[in-house]
Amino acid sequence: MTDPSATFLLFGATGDLAHRMIFPSLYNLLADGLLPDDFLIVASGRTEMDDAAFRKDIDQALRKFVGADRYDAEVAGKLCGMIVYQPVETGNAGQFRKLAERLDGRAERGLTVYLSTPPSLFAPTAQGLADAGLLTPTSRIAMEKPIGKDLASSKQVNDGIGALVDESQIFRVDHYLGKETVQNLLALRFGNVMFEPLWNATAIDHVQITVGETVGLEGRVSYYDGVGALRDMVQNHVLQILSIIAMEPPARMDSTAVRDEKVKVLRSLRPMTAETVKTLSVRGQYTSGAVGGEIVAGYADELGRPSDTETFVALKAFIDNWRWQGVPFYLRTGKRMPTRQSEIQIQFKPVRHSIFGRDGRGSGLEPNRLIIRLQPEEYIRLLIMSKRPGLERDVHLEEVTLDVSLTAAFAGQRRRIAYERLILDLLAGDQTLFVRRDEVEAQWAWIDSIIDGWKAAGMKPAPYAAGNWGPSSAIALIERDGASWHD
Repeated sequence: MTDPSATFLLFGATGDLAHRMIFPSLYNLLADGLLPDDFLIVASGRTEMDDAAFRKDIDQALRKFVGADRYDAEVAGKLCGMIVYQPVETGNAGQFRKLAERLDGRAERGLTVYLSTPPSLFAPTAQGLADAGLLTPTSRIAMEKPIGKDLASSKQVNDGIGALVDESQIFRVDHYLGKETVQNLLALRFGNVMFEPLWNATAIDHVQITVGETVGLEGRVSYYDGVGALRDMVQNHVLQILSIIAMEPPARMDSTAVRDEKVKVLRSLRPMTAETVKTLSVRGQYTSGAVGGEIVAGYADELGRPSDTETFVALKAFIDNWRWQGVPFYLRTGKRMPTRQSEIQIQFKPVRHSIFGRDGRGSGLEPNRLIIRLQPEEYIRLLIMSKRPGLERDVHLEEVTLDVSLTAAFAGQRRRIAYERLILDLLAGDQTLFVRRDEVEAQWAWIDSIIDGWKAAGMKPAPYAAGNWGPSSAIALIERDGASWHD
């Protein structure tokens, strides 16, 4: 790592992500004394406005999204004093020159560029910066997902940026990697001797990963339709979680070692075909229903027209390597689910021989489970068998929970926004929690096999009422293997 960058250039600064996540994260880092001295935030968007107007807008966003208990007018004022606003539109060389004048040589001292824009603008924006002399060997460029819409377009985006800066200067953002509980997966696996020896096909029956959202389109109509749940959530968040769950132990905790092991997993995912998608995947689209006691419209009604875009997907994936051969990974994500939750379940195999009656029948014996909740609560639960109290001669077992609430265990510490960790690492040049090019392309290669399979098989989304866990075929996907989703 090099010295922290002292200039943060944000494109898409007038957007929703900047207001909800990026500026509140910068506020929290400043409040904790974690931003460099002489820090400058250069905000850029297509909207014409002066510094004062933008600063007022950001102060209002901080009041709303930082929270009343955390908001401090003095800290907010200090942050806003670090912000200047410069309108820049891609392709407008004159505006990029004005941006360079505004930076006044700071690029030579280390410039961090954050592209919170559509991926089609990544390379043209970077080219504009290069033409204005703003990209140097010390510059860093962060890109929000999605990186393309398939493997071909992903390569195009990566080629465009890669022609201007080295891979060591590129930071591809998946905000799930900034979540404390996702990072804790590494600590759980490699910091506790009781788990790693069992973390393989010998002891594990299957793995479930669920990322459920209660929201619908929420103003993302222009982006979401035509993209769908597979590209929007599985390609990045879900596969990143899977890669951490399934990776081999890295030699050390650094960006190269960790990401080397993750990409091996992603390359080992068994591709799907027009035949296998019929039994290994489910597409769904929500219709009207009730979520949280409120009646909500169906996807087509929100969109205003019929659509073949899936809002739910369930998959049965296999990792063809020594550790995981034959172990199914059940993945599901969707909108308008009954609850908002991100969760991993590790289902262990039954004990090889039961001493509690024939095969354990009648005794209550069940296989162990490890449940890791990422949101909204953060906890780790190990479900184990215990004798039910009593004087009966026959031993009756009950499932009991060893519960570690990370929220309670670290009650004195503030629950941080994922972007705080990512911005801090970005400023410091640490790529460990960012996605490398070969990871992105391995993810897209597997996703493309599913999309191609759907097209060849003519698979359309099955309807499911809002407030349910997807179509009934998603339940059948796992139950025909003798398992059940953990809801």
